[in-house]
Amino acid sequence: MAQKKAPKTKHKTRPKVRTKVRTKKRTKVRTKKRTKKSAETLLLVGTVKGAFIFRSRDRKTWTSGGVLFPGMQVYALCHDPRSGRLLAGVSHPYFGTNVRYSDDLGKTWIEPKEANIKFPEDAGMVRSDVSATEPHKAKLDNVWQLVPGVEPNRIWAGVQPAALFKSDDGGKTFEMVRALWDHPHRARWNPGAGGLCLHTIVPHPTDGTKMHVAISAAGVYRTDDGGKTWAAKNNGVRVDFSPEKYPEFGQCVHKIARHPSTPDRFYLQNHGGLYRSDDAGESWHDVAHGVPSDFGFSMVVHPHDPDTAFIAPLNQEMRSGPGGKLRIYKTTDGAKSWKPLTRGLAQKDAYETILRDGMACDAGQPAGVYFGTRSGKVFASRDEGASFAVIADGLPAVTCVKTGAPA
Repeated sequence: MAQKKAPKTKHKTRPKVRTKVRTKKRTKVRTKKRTKKSAETLLLVGTVKGAFIFRSRDRKTWTSGGVLFPGMQVYALCHDPRSGRLLAGVSHPYFGTNVRYSDDLGKTWIEPKEANIKFPEDAGMVRSDVSATEPHKAKLDNVWQLVPGVEPNRIWAGVQPAALFKSDDGGKTFEMVRALWDHPHRARWNPGAGGLCLHTIVPHPTDGTKMHVAISAAGVYRTDDGGKTWAAKNNGVRVDFSPEKYPEFGQCVHKIARHPSTPDRFYLQNHGGLYRSDDAGESWHDVAHGVPSDFGFSMVVHPHDPDTAFIAPLNQEMRSGPGGKLRIYKTTDGAKSWKPLTRGLAQKDAYETILRDGMACDAGQPAGVYFGTRSGKVFASRDEGASFAVIADGLPAVTCVKTGAPA
């Protein structure tokens, strides 16, 4: 009997050693999480009937103060990291369109007494949407994009009908960039399904004279002299619906994205076509390797890695994920290959649409990935897309998602 008890005594010693090791590991993890909680992340969500601001310190639990600008269309939201100012492009069929701003992270908003962004009287005529059969006098229909520039207090605005405006007082007043409006191509620009809109502005991260813009359905244009002249930059981008497959302009570009540390690297999502450029748009190369559809709207680049980007391919007819699956695709090798991200996303009967500004990244470590849908859901990932969680449901159709990091 004594010989049988000896092994039990020896076995009791081993668990104590393992318990001591696990305790050390837990302590390290808790310390790391406390560091992450020190920063707050803002998630700005625009919809067809108002805007919402979500706030979080751990990017897991989010709070919202409710709807802003109820009943108004909000396609453009922006957090200016230099001043901390929030800006919103707000449209209403009766009250019109303007840019409002907040200097207390959305608690109060300044609304201009008069329209602070409007076409000059001599702007002339324009055909701004697909339903218009005759040109009409240029009148602001919508603000599609608000982006901080390189210069102090510079804010850029892209609008419908397609035009670029700039502000040098932080978004209080704007003036139109005349050279792009007077471009000889403009008379032959045609509206996309969403109208003739300048929906994407990509300033150079350090050089204020350089900028790219994207116009539906005119294509990509670039200036290298601060907006005095503009040149079409669509070489290599296919137009499936045109007899001429590779015209100088007329591409239905949906989104372009540039990485701040590699300013000549661009990604482009076209109306049928996924492209990359490494020479600031001089030439584009198809990179739709292995994606279920090369049609889509949204595209974002990882904040720290120019080889990593995220897209949301859509079935062209349904404007939803191919096969009824809600999937984000990610590349980590500069678009040589793409992998689907599915954890936390419905893979059956999910006919969700993500619009061109409906996806965004934050600058966290690891980066956060966010997107909103036309069914009013907002998804968040705090692990670079490895998993997603719904943080809001039942909102009006989401038009844009932007991030911010208050000082």
